[in-house]
Amino acid sequence: MVTVEGTAVLRQNRLGTKAQDFCNWPDESLRKWDSTLVVQQHIQQNVRAGCSNIDKILEPPEGQDETEHLKQFCLELNGLEVKLQSECHPDTYTQMTAREQWICLCCPAIDYNRHTFDGAQYFPGKISIKESSVAKLGSACHRIYIIFSHAYFHHWQFFDEYENVTFLCHRFTNFVLKYNLMSKDNLSAPILEEEAQNSVSRESEA
Repeated sequence: MVTVEGTAVLRQNRLGTKAQDFCNWPDESLRKWDSTLVVQQHIQQNVRAGCSNIDKILEPPEGQDETEHLKQFCLELNGLEVKLQSECHPDTYTQMTAREQWICLCCPAIDYNRHTFDGAQYFPGKISIKESSVAKLGSACHRIYIIFSHAYFHHWQFFDEYENVTFLCHRFTNFVLKYNLMSKDNLSAPILEEEAQNSVSRESEA
């Protein structure tokens, strides 16, 4: 809880809060927060301020690393997962596929997503992350990116609808490259190529 001009502000969505009123509280300077989740709240505040401002969002507070961003990506990716459940049926997509080079034979695509979203394996606590989990961040990012790629090539309408609002795949793509968690050769969804084409188009129009 913080105080703004003498009025207490509870930074928490109460039960029954409408979707349009989520996180409807004033922005706050990072230095003024008194919370064990201050870094996560800082990232979420930057996302709400403008999800397309990728450089600002991905700039970690002093003394922090990339693990908090990965937590946030997992939280937001659940929104895309909810949309996919209406179309990504296990009897239709019996394997997780993301273009020809990525095929997971172990389970249907929707089950692969759910296993990946089991954040307990990466983030057993809200405050800290195990050293063994830090060493596996690259692998975790690869699994998460496969979900983006599958949605891009097999459920593009859902992907576009969610991406236009959240810029989540754009942010994640820039994230894994910024922190060298994935090779650019393994990024199959042509997000960066689309950005470059749009940039050239805007320059031509100008």
